[in-house]
Amino acid sequence: MTDETDRPDRRPGIAICAYDGESGWDLVEDLSGEAWSPPGARTIRVSKGDPDALADALGAYLKSGDCRAVLLVGRTQKGAGFRLQMRAENRALDRKDRLSVTGPGLARTTAPVADILRALHASGLPAEASSEAEDDAGSYLLYRILADLDDGPHTPAVGLLRTPASADETAVKKAVKAAASIMAGHMALSPRT
Repeated sequence: MTDETDRPDRRPGIAICAYDGESGWDLVEDLSGEAWSPPGARTIRVSKGDPDALADALGAYLKSGDCRAVLLVGRTQKGAGFRLQMRAENRALDRKDRLSVTGPGLARTTAPVADILRALHASGLPAEASSEAEDDAGSYLLYRILADLDDGPHTPAVGLLRTPASADETAVKKAVKAAASIMAGHMALSPRT
């Protein structure tokens, strides 16, 4: 007889990264210390850190196949609702120069934005999609990760969820879970590479 804990977890991974550490959430559900995972996927929590190191780590998860999706989570300085950022500009972290001379001017998110918005609204959370970048590490990370992805029919889902400053931990958890669940559902529809 084989012990269940000895078996590798073959569910597709979704990396959830609160890049600024101020998003007001924690994936640990209870006193067991186990992280929440959406149906059909497993979460990989990536802690805040240096933006370049985070981009490298998240890119490595995607390239290795350990993850098939990345959800960046941070605060918004605009509005009272949750915001899904749909694109990122080719800008260095200080926003003064281009990050890449040869890279595209814009990178569009690969996350299923419309489905995530519907899930957020169904959860009773005010939310909108925006093409507008904010002056923080989130836009930089989004561009870095998206620009490094290979184009193709099975491109990993990468998204940026911004939480309003007024949102409490319960609302933020609800939003992160709604977004991650939708992304996990889309991962289940595409074959593993």
